[in-house]
Amino acid sequence: MPIPKSPSRIFRGRVADQIVEDLRRQILDGTLPDGSRLPAERELAAYYDVSGPTVREAIRVLTAMGLVNTRNGSRAVVTAQGDTLLAVSIASLVQVEKVSGSEVFGLLGALNAYAAELAATQASDEEVTRLREASQAIPASEGVAPTAEALREFFTTLSAISHNPLLAALCRFITEMQIELAVKLADSDNRDFVQVVNSLHTERMRIVAAVASRDPQHAAAVVRDYHRLTVEQIVEARKIAGHSPLSESGLTDALTTWLRTNVTLSGQVTSSRGSLL
Repeated sequence: MPIPKSPSRIFRGRVADQIVEDLRRQILDGTLPDGSRLPAERELAAYYDVSGPTVREAIRVLTAMGLVNTRNGSRAVVTAQGDTLLAVSIASLVQVEKVSGSEVFGLLGALNAYAAELAATQASDEEVTRLREASQAIPASEGVAPTAEALREFFTTLSAISHNPLLAALCRFITEMQIELAVKLADSDNRDFVQVVNSLHTERMRIVAAVASRDPQHAAAVVRDYHRLTVEQIVEARKIAGHSPLSESGLTDALTTWLRTNVTLSGQVTSSRGSLL
């Protein structure tokens, strides 16, 4: 993938940092799109009039940022995927700022409520039908993995039909965290996870009906009710199963552990089912 004929001017100071910023700008503005290859190291060195080690340092930084990937000594490939970049940023912020689990998932409730509010006015009839079909597919799923995937698809669809890309990306990642943790914190055979999900089928159909009614305030209120009931059902299921109540610190520790395990600085975001995003 060629880069512009005239590079941004390199000033005194940390030259590698300036190369990082120049390449980062080109990646983010689409001059170097996702999947394209950067020029060879010697070409970049000549382009910026710097040494090979300086170029290698810049590429290492871009790799750590999740913007490029290098394997087996081949030319760096641009990996600028919005979902992955957002996931790495959110995971870092949650850990640095010591954000609690309840704060993260409380945010998801607010985001999904906003998504429903927007969907009530922005979604087409075909998109509402797709949301309804996604809801109906959940109780038809058998087992933990299919149920989790169907639930994931329902909320991914809800955020997508809001037609707000940033909102949809935030919802996708935090929904993934919540579902993965819900499965992890369930009983040993995960029966309470499936039971809780299936017990809320009527509430999810209420969300669909509220979006279809084209009443944004009602749609948002129904989603907030859903998230409140979800917490209540999880607490009750753990109680029935004989588990001790999940403490705030326990939830936060579980969240932090999951983020450290599944979201890496290289930009590769994975979960127990493989690719996360």
